[in-house]
Amino acid sequence: MQFGKQYDAGNYELVVIGAGHAGCEAALIGARMGMRTLLLTISLDSVAFMPCNPSIGGTGKGHLVREIDALGGEMGINIDETLIQSRMLNTSKGPAVFSLRAQADKQKYQNRMKQVIESQENLDLKQNEVIHIEIENGVVQGVLCKTGAYYHTNAAIMATGTYLGGKIFIGDMHYDGGPNEMRAAMYLTERLEANGIHFRRFKTGTPARVHSDTIDYSKMEIQHGDQPIVPFSFLTDSIEREQVPCYLAYTNLETHGIIKDNIGRSPLYTGAIQSTGPRYCPSIEDKVVRFADKERHQLFIEPESLGTKEMYVQGLSSSMPSEVYMAFLRSIPGLEKAEVMREAYAIEYDCIDPTDLKPSLERKDVSGLYFAGQVNGSSGYEEAAAQGLIAGINAVLQIKNEEALVLDRSEAYIGVLIDDLVTKGTNEPYRMMTSRCEYRLTLRQDNADLRLTRKGYEVGSVSGLRFERFVQKEEAIERELDRLKTIMVTPTEENNQKMVEIGSSALKTGLTFSQVLKRPECNYISLQVFDPERLELAAEITQQVEIQVKYEGYIQKQQRQIEQFKRLERKLLLETIPYQEIQGLRIEAQQKLAAMKPRSVGQASRISGVSPADINVLLVYLEQERRKKGQS
Repeated sequence: MQFGKQYDAGNYELVVIGAGHAGCEAALIGARMGMRTLLLTISLDSVAFMPCNPSIGGTGKGHLVREIDALGGEMGINIDETLIQSRMLNTSKGPAVFSLRAQADKQKYQNRMKQVIESQENLDLKQNEVIHIEIENGVVQGVLCKTGAYYHTNAAIMATGTYLGGKIFIGDMHYDGGPNEMRAAMYLTERLEANGIHFRRFKTGTPARVHSDTIDYSKMEIQHGDQPIVPFSFLTDSIEREQVPCYLAYTNLETHGIIKDNIGRSPLYTGAIQSTGPRYCPSIEDKVVRFADKERHQLFIEPESLGTKEMYVQGLSSSMPSEVYMAFLRSIPGLEKAEVMREAYAIEYDCIDPTDLKPSLERKDVSGLYFAGQVNGSSGYEEAAAQGLIAGINAVLQIKNEEALVLDRSEAYIGVLIDDLVTKGTNEPYRMMTSRCEYRLTLRQDNADLRLTRKGYEVGSVSGLRFERFVQKEEAIERELDRLKTIMVTPTEENNQKMVEIGSSALKTGLTFSQVLKRPECNYISLQVFDPERLELAAEITQQVEIQVKYEGYIQKQQRQIEQFKRLERKLLLETIPYQEIQGLRIEAQQKLAAMKPRSVGQASRISGVSPADINVLLVYLEQERRKKGQS
């Protein structure tokens, strides 16, 4: 292909490549933190695009969205403004695993985010394809576009999603392409590999979209949204909106039979697709083969937007030929007459090994070059947005010669996500789940702002107005917690009658409100019968008060575990440590530590191939070195 002649197109302190969920957060936070920022996208129609499911949040992912919001990101605000249904998941379990999930109006979500970007001071949005990142002496110098435009920059963030080297598969057919028939970025990988940046191939996929009027909803189970609607953003006071329903459907033995009879036509099984797909979101043909004992699989029928008749068939992603897909689709009750508007497909794309990155998401070998989102081997809009936000914050901090923001595993789900990627790596598209988090009781979605907003304010990602509002909330919680510890409920006949009425046992001695609230059958609202003159507090205040009182003992126990964890995290390691010369370290540990260059003993302990015995040897070495130098 003939590219345009190179010309000087200007200077930007930060250039973000790709305008998906990672790129949008990275560019917005860069501009909001004062950097002159350029956001480049292969198509302006792909800004904040949802190529797969039309939802934000879910198990584990809802925590990420709340944390993005607490640090000054846009995703939570955007989904609050554009959701068409909202549900809180896992409510039968404890608050540690409550997860908010909302159906988005995809068109409105995309349009609003694009408008926010276009209106943001310090931020320019341009349609152009980056074909080269200039690196000189291990430092980013600028980016070159297909048209010949060259932009000088201090830092660049790669947020290329599934566009980089994208290839679409539908049965026997395959061709170069990005999601939703958009153009793929086919030139950047080769240029970066010439600079020593290695890539590999991952795969994902998406189901068909069917016309709403061709679905028989009477054969499906309706799913309504929750009332009241719980916002994602801590800045959203309330959401009053009519919600649209979703529907549950199920495959059956006929569906599975059609798939099995045609399994040899799936590129997953012909060998055409050799890359690794997501374990927790497999294609329907993969589910039928792997779970052969199951007689049915659950599907969710979800509206894509109020402005279209397209319905998303979640759980039915596939790379089968179109005629096979139509056959098994129409074997599902309610979809017998379904008409497909968009084909299902699988897509392969280029991504890096994230262990080549620092916890700041900067390349270890290239100063000023950051990676965020699916190019790091993760999957999901929320995981991408979280990485984009952190990459954007850290690119700005590096430009300002300030210390990077690194959240550890005890501070945020974002910390777990990034630590898993850069320390353990991933051999398949990584998905965030609550089970990955060791400290779930303290890292709840409801307290994300209490954990992270102050940190965001300190690094400059959270505005002064937002921080002032946060401080008022924090102080209100503390005041109410203190008040509950001082007011007594005495064992009078009247009070004991009230205890029985709220489903609790009578008092034998006086108890504070806090002590009464600890009873499983009591909640904050039930205390009102003893406290009619109490102040009216916002639901977010009373929720925090109730959780902190009820789970106080468990939270304190987890805080002790976190302190033990942090002892190893505080033992920092220099990049110049000669691991190959440390006697007692196994050869595998020497090689892994030298390659990874962990920032702390804690991170070193999580590297695959480094044993507890190796960590003990490393601790002995560090103590010996400390004594030699007389350091504390």
